Amino acid sequence: MSDSTFKRVELGDIAERSAGSFVDGPFGSSLKSDEYTEEGVRLIQLQNIGINEWFDGNQKFISERKFLSLKRHGAVPGDIAIAKMAEPVARACIVPPVSKQFVVVADCIRLRPDTSRFVPSYIAKAINSPYTRFEAEKKAIGSTRVRINLTTLKTVGCLVPSFERQTKIAEVLDTLDAAIRGTEAVVAKLKAMKQGLLHDLLTRGIDANGDLRPPHTEAPHLYKETPLGWLPKEWEVSEIQDMLASVDPAMRSGPFGSALLKDELVEEGVPFLGIDNVFVERFDRNFKRFVTPGKFLQLQRYAVRPDDLMITIMGTVGRCCLVPLDVGRALSSKHTWTISLDQAKYSPYLAMLQVNYSDWVLRHFSKDQQGGTMSAIRSETIRSTLLPVPPRDEQEAIAVILLELSRRLREEQTSFEKLRLQKSGLMDDLLTGRVPVTPLLEGEAAHGA
Repeated sequence: MSDSTFKRVELGDIAERSAGSFVDGPFGSSLKSDEYTEEGVRLIQLQNIGINEWFDGNQKFISERKFLSLKRHGAVPGDIAIAKMAEPVARACIVPPVSKQFVVVADCIRLRPDTSRFVPSYIAKAINSPYTRFEAEKKAIGSTRVRINLTTLKTVGCLVPSFERQTKIAEVLDTLDAAIRGTEAVVAKLKAMKQGLLHDLLTRGIDANGDLRPPHTEAPHLYKETPLGWLPKEWEVSEIQDMLASVDPAMRSGPFGSALLKDELVEEGVPFLGIDNVFVERFDRNFKRFVTPGKFLQLQRYAVRPDDLMITIMGTVGRCCLVPLDVGRALSSKHTWTISLDQAKYSPYLAMLQVNYSDWVLRHFSKDQQGGTMSAIRSETIRSTLLPVPPRDEQEAIAVILLELSRRLREEQTSFEKLRLQKSGLMDDLLTGRVPVTPLLEGEAAHGA
């Protein structure tokens, strides 16, 4: 049931009752790009304003002297920054304490709420709610460059409860925001760790004690020079074509042309895989195309096998994943390369990681770029790709370490997505009064106890 204590309040009535409490940036010659400086008073630009989120990149400044002439356009931490332009129009965030003083540019607006009646954190979230977003977009002008001016924005309304409820709702959502930021930081850290560890493990490997070998600079006697740089003496370097499985064909793309016509696809049957099933390190089981069992038998040279590498050669070229062990019968398509490796020689998992991330593979694939864009990957390019080849038992030890790190990363990414979904649902419920906030706070307190 909706909470009837929520009232529609126009943004113009939320601002402090003083001149300059709701302003946009300076226009035209009042502020030119050649007046930007390396340090000084920070500018608030469109790129800094996210949906309840501040993006701190693209930093630009003006001098203290210039600021004196633009003081009425100033902002301080705790104010609300609002974007005049999409995407989306009228998105808002709290100005953070990354600087003591700011100035909004022409496409941005600064709102200073009357804090005796309104909680800034709540108001920023309410501006981003579907209720206010719908009204702002309805009142915005332009088709290709949607925008809303200050005068119009002042008439846009948001739903506001009592001051006490604003405080409680902001508390719940701010707590979720903190959890999301924390989880996002962990995800970023694990991604960086995985990237660095992958490089170290595939250039230094693991010694008999299960530790990373010391780098070449510290123990040159443990290494030899190879086409991929300095690698442990026990390792080899091989082309992918020398590590293919003894199946025909071990590397395939197709079927092409009349071998499979569009009208031969059916609603259910044997999955016909495409680029929408292949993502970086992830096979997507959302099958959309199928062939009959009879057609599959005709085309079974293109059948996938468990632990095959699949590499996209359309759309985003070069994404790679492994075919799951339990995939059953399925066909690959002309939009992917599907590769069966001799698993006695090489770990498909390590090969898949290198196709996605390793400098030596990405540099090799870049030979097929045309005009800075990779439109496909040729058979010869894949066949001639060099990979470092540790002894097979060392490959397994390396894979175990990377699999564990990937598991941790997936868990954190899942937590991150759950928190984002939880926040999205809660925002819609709390900011319209559909769900009362008190039980949530009581539940949070009980959980904390």
